[in-house]
Amino acid sequence: TLFNWAAMMEYRYPELRYMYHVPNGGYRNKAEAGRFKAQGVKSGVPDIVLPAARGQYHGLYIELKRTEGGKLSADQRDWLEFLTAQGYFAVVCKGWEEASHAIRPYLDHGGRID
Repeated sequence: TLFNWAAMMEYRYPELRYMYHVPNGGYRNKAEAGRFKAQGVKSGVPDIVLPAARGQYHGLYIELKRTEGGKLSADQRDWLEFLTAQGYFAVVCKGWEEASHAIRPYLDHGGRID
């Protein structure tokens, strides 16, 4: 749903065309997990990336959780802290609507989400 919203909002925010999902999540059998690890998949990487710089930030990373439940893993927390220290705006959002409410002010206000 978030990407459907983004497609509809591209007229206002052309940068949304470049937003993408990092397919790290999901459950895999051992063989598949081994292949993904060999390809460079890392545990805890945030789900959504918007590579558009604003204000002091190099880009936006979103860890997307369900609206109810869904907890951060230690790896996810570590990635969010690392990305923030590197100059990215990294947030946790519960559901697509909360994510859209993080994206719009990020793009509108040069990285300041008030």
